[in-house]
Amino acid sequence: MGEHNHNHEVHSGERLIDAARDSLLSAGEQWTSMRADVFEELASHERPASAYDIADNLSAKRGKRVAPNSVYRILDLFVGNNLALRVESSNAYLANSHPGCTHDCIFLVCDECGEATHVDSDEVSKTVRGIAQDAGFATRRPIIEIRGICASCN
Repeated sequence: MGEHNHNHEVHSGERLIDAARDSLLSAGEQWTSMRADVFEELASHERPASAYDIADNLSAKRGKRVAPNSVYRILDLFVGNNLALRVESSNAYLANSHPGCTHDCIFLVCDECGEATHVDSDEVSKTVRGIAQDAGFATRRPIIEIRGICASCN
């Protein structure tokens, strides 16, 4: 899985937005006003948000229509640069609380309230990557989703 050469500090609020901007800029990408708005909107959600949710909220804030396709492109850029995490089963996104971190994605997804909790487990990641390697498969970034009921809904 490789060594993680970054500060594994969890960010929130303005510090999260600053960390995301710094991470994207250090990757050689631009931090445009639209990208900033999309990230800020994404970061304001406690539960995974769809591109349509983000586009609708930004349209209301900006007073003009923001196309979901534009939001999808930005979210894909964010996922590719580890600023956001994609919950595959619900096609929704979460802001990565430690931008730039490349831990594998392990989500606990509640079927009742929709909450998706991202957890890190080097042990699980090592096992999954080992299984893939034994099968001759080169992994990029495993995404594991465990569906069930969260403690609040249980």
